[in-house]
Amino acid sequence: MIRKKFYDKVTQEGIKKAHSDGVETIWDRLEAQQPQCGFGQLGLCCRNCNMGPCRIDPFGEGPSKGVCGATAATIVSRNLVRMIAAGAASHSDHGREIALAFKEIAEGELQRYEIKDQAKLKQVASKLEVDTNREIKQIAEDVAKIALLDFGKQDEKILAFANAYAPESLKKLWKSINVAPRNIDREVTESMHRTHMGVDADHFNLSLQGIRTALSDGWGGSLIGSEFSDVMFGTPQPVQSYANLGVLEEDKVNVITHGHLPILSEKIVEAAEDEEMIELAKSKGAAGIVVAGMCCTGNEITMRHGIPTAGNFLQQELAIVTGALDAMVVDYQCIMPSLVDVADCYHTKIITTSEKAKIPGAEHIEFYPQQADEIARKIIKRAIENYPARAKDKIKIPSEKMDGIVGFSVEAIVEALGGSLNPLIEAIKKGTIKGIAGIVGCNNPKIEQDKSHIEVAKELIANDILVVGTGCWSIAAMKAGLFKLEGAELAGESLKTICRQLGIPPCLHMGSCVDNARILAVISAIAETLGVKTSDLPVAGAAPEWMSEKAVAIGTYFVASGIFTVLGNTPPILGSVEVVKLLTKDIEKVIGGKFAVESNPHKIAELMLRHIQIKREQLLGKRG
Repeated sequence: MIRKKFYDKVTQEGIKKAHSDGVETIWDRLEAQQPQCGFGQLGLCCRNCNMGPCRIDPFGEGPSKGVCGATAATIVSRNLVRMIAAGAASHSDHGREIALAFKEIAEGELQRYEIKDQAKLKQVASKLEVDTNREIKQIAEDVAKIALLDFGKQDEKILAFANAYAPESLKKLWKSINVAPRNIDREVTESMHRTHMGVDADHFNLSLQGIRTALSDGWGGSLIGSEFSDVMFGTPQPVQSYANLGVLEEDKVNVITHGHLPILSEKIVEAAEDEEMIELAKSKGAAGIVVAGMCCTGNEITMRHGIPTAGNFLQQELAIVTGALDAMVVDYQCIMPSLVDVADCYHTKIITTSEKAKIPGAEHIEFYPQQADEIARKIIKRAIENYPARAKDKIKIPSEKMDGIVGFSVEAIVEALGGSLNPLIEAIKKGTIKGIAGIVGCNNPKIEQDKSHIEVAKELIANDILVVGTGCWSIAAMKAGLFKLEGAELAGESLKTICRQLGIPPCLHMGSCVDNARILAVISAIAETLGVKTSDLPVAGAAPEWMSEKAVAIGTYFVASGIFTVLGNTPPILGSVEVVKLLTKDIEKVIGGKFAVESNPHKIAELMLRHIQIKREQLLGKRG
């Protein structure tokens, strides 16, 4: 039997309704999988060639090597590097899609979009040493070329974006141990090559390539995706919004946009606000149209427009179970194929839009940026036409929703501080803010939904730690009221005072999971201002409920950027003592950061607090 399923009572009620309606959810499928393969959980199975699959006996009674002679350390490392490569490929391919659209805007080939934040474009261009004393079109063209070269250049130089954004101390370290990322696609390809049968068998060498691949994402693909999204759609500024399934409305057409790609979701928002679409909805008996986000698409549109967020990863099926969802529009990543099965029990249309992510049984309306407005209107029209098909006896929308302030980009944080990071640095020196914690990551049905996200954050702010975060953590935090100004009442006295002075909540929403580059930017700027390494700062990270390969890549590039990072559940590495020791102890001497694994949220917070306190004492001691 798995652990308690839910922390949020909306989820609890949704599961009860799903069961009464005869609908299977992710928690039911997890229980049906028990017991899960122990060899797989330890990382000790290898399917990288057809002489296997091979597995190593963790108790030493069976085979100690695979057919080819690969040891437990080799197999575990290869499997982990492949997870990192998949995660980096996913986020970086998102970044590529954004960069390609940006290039077409710059060249005048994409009329449906525009450069909304010219100041941000000039800021990016300056970092890349592009001449900004020219027309915006010329600046944009040059910036786009540099970004796209980072995906495919064929020299040994560090990525242009990593070179422009990472602090000198990190770049020097990366070069000294040969992990400076050279080319986003190359690092992913090389990881797959090295983990092929008969190539790299050294667990330390494999791990270094995993680090380099993760860095190509964090300081390359994801960074490009975040910066170009800001340029194209506007740099987020604090705005009030709402979260949880209660944002859906019974008398309106309800559309959820789910996935990660703002190129699509921005246009869905625009189409739903079109007067012609609203009148069409009224002609079908609806009072209007509600667009809500889910997962990271939710984060993208809430931080730029205040659009409400219906929920995080584990609530996607339950949104359909309300019986009031007329269409769920998906692009890619974190989308359950089960959505079609759940939708079959109701009237909801599942509409896939990406050639990369089709689901059998879903309606496919392929999205092309060149026809963005027409396609978005077509999708909204399909949702409107589906409104009369609702079964009224199946509708039950929870009343719960929570308000909060979202959209703290790096620029917004600097603005809140009066124009520079110096007030934050001074607050850290004085101890009014003892440190900074970044909490990121997914939900996982093996873990009580949202509990670790919320309990870790509450304990940290109670100890005067400023918490920033992204992804599904952000949605959990908002549902729990941690993005409200009143949330500061849960903070320690010093942090509470700072929050009141600045008019900010104690936890800051920094965007979607691709926006972790924003956290890296803040940490790097503080380190450079103080003249220290990022690993010297009183900073820690956590992914308490992670589940995806993207999270493995994210955690790795945080560690490789000098940040102590706690994982709330164990990656498949326990089959090798050598790999565990490397990642949780020895790697700190090499790269400045390391991993810890802890499932208890209070112990996660304790580990982070202890690390922050040690670094704080060392930093203040160094600075006299």
